[in-house]
Amino acid sequence: MTDEILFVGTAEAEHVEMYLKAIWHLKERNEPVKISSIAKMLNVRQPSVVQMLKKLNGQNLVDYNKAGVKLTEEGEKVGASMMRNSRLLEVLMESALKVEIDEEMVCGIEHHMNKIFTDALCTMLKHPRKCPHEHDIPPGECCRNNS
Repeated sequence: MTDEILFVGTAEAEHVEMYLKAIWHLKERNEPVKISSIAKMLNVRQPSVVQMLKKLNGQNLVDYNKAGVKLTEEGEKVGASMMRNSRLLEVLMESALKVEIDEEMVCGIEHHMNKIFTDALCTMLKHPRKCPHEHDIPPGECCRNNS
């Protein structure tokens, strides 16, 4: 019998992903990506947003300047990946498991999904294009291979 291994992820990485997901989501809704919008979506204070945007800018995940906030190519990938994870989990809960969508649970799980798991989940769910909220699910490589 093998021992269970417990894993503690970094809250910092999840924090970064949530900011990128929020920016991606605002952009998707064609809303201006403003500090106030990000703060409202993440339920944090505006100075915290400014601090994080400076950090993300330094990590080349966003272009943040007086003109506003824009995801870099790398930031776009992370944001799309987070949206894909959460929307596939919503489809899993509603369609396959027939349970009520639990956004808090989705938010907890989405950070720990790797590409292999996400593509396998997407394939199992037959490559859904929309989540239960009728938002587009960013396609993965598995979708391109099975179109």
